[in-house]
Amino acid sequence: MTSSPNTHESRAPESQGFATGSASRLAIQDLIASGTPSSEAIDAFLEGKRFPLVEGSSVTFVYRGEVDSVSLQHFIYGLPTSQPFARVGNSDLWYLTLELPPESRMQYKLNVEHEGQGRWILDPQNPERAFDPYGANSVCHTDGAERPAWTYPDPEARAGTIDSIRVASDAFGGVREVPVYLPARFRASRRYPLLVVHDGSDYRRYSDLQTVLDNLIHRLEVAPMIVALTDAGNRLEEYADHPPHARFVTEELLPALDQSFPLIPGRGSRGLMGASFGGVAALSSAWRYQGVWGRLLLQSGSFAFTDIGEHDRGPLFDPVVRFVNALRDEPGRPADKVFVSCGTYERLIYENRSLVPRLQAAGMDVRFLEARDGHSWANWRDQLRVGLSWLFPGPLWMVYE
Repeated sequence: MTSSPNTHESRAPESQGFATGSASRLAIQDLIASGTPSSEAIDAFLEGKRFPLVEGSSVTFVYRGEVDSVSLQHFIYGLPTSQPFARVGNSDLWYLTLELPPESRMQYKLNVEHEGQGRWILDPQNPERAFDPYGANSVCHTDGAERPAWTYPDPEARAGTIDSIRVASDAFGGVREVPVYLPARFRASRRYPLLVVHDGSDYRRYSDLQTVLDNLIHRLEVAPMIVALTDAGNRLEEYADHPPHARFVTEELLPALDQSFPLIPGRGSRGLMGASFGGVAALSSAWRYQGVWGRLLLQSGSFAFTDIGEHDRGPLFDPVVRFVNALRDEPGRPADKVFVSCGTYERLIYENRSLVPRLQAAGMDVRFLEARDGHSWANWRDQLRVGLSWLFPGPLWMVYE
């Protein structure tokens, strides 16, 4: 792992690293028209530019090297995963131009093949990176896709602290240690709402959750809150509508937190949050223990289901499909307010869109947000302001709404 422990996405300052304007597009067209450009002409074209070149909805990637082929391996569901580059004459310059809508973010790698050997690499021409538990990807932003200012460290925002509790678990056996975020100016004499976050360590590391909480609480957009940052032993098992997990969160972790910290009583001040399989865990835990959790923040939940026939997601999804099918038939009222977000470039967008009317029909207050983004920690980070401030509004929204 090469990433900084607290930074999911690195960005070039100010300019974002993009060259814009018709001159750049014309320059590469001139290179192509010249047949096989000289090395000096390629040097002149590349000098002073960072790639990809973003000009409106047109995005141009380049690679330079004596190789047999280059292709873009991206993570946008619905488009061919591999997009081949074209060679400029017989030179060592390769290029690919795609059309992407404004306000889009795409993570990708390059597949470079030479002498029968292929390897996936980060884009040497692009300094922007995104990190996750599996490593790093290059990142392309089109016009309007800015990383929000509130996701960067704010020197004026007082930092919260990380405490921890040890929870004896009959559900899993043994003891689990759970980090707990306490807001700046925490006082044992006052009471706070509670949010339990699935994959809490990854949210801190790749979605800058602690920085986001510090900033939004400082801006009075989110109420000062206590946040339990829980992690799973085997997340693909524990998060797939696993009864022991729901029992641990509700019957063991919640009482331990209530005993250790000054929490506001009642479901209206208790929330569960998670992304991907963590979203399934949050929803299924609340569904199994209706009347306990009043707030849900679900991001790109892996809510696979079937209307007819079998699913094609593999055996890991069998318990998920059984759960979501049951919830669609009898949703009950697992929460009062539910925030759902998903990227339009994810395979899961259909399932997340389909969940919303089912929850609304059952009487829950649901807010749904889409972004032109993929299944990534950067996407989930950038939706936190809307989700957290709606579920746990701070004094700013109390005044102006």
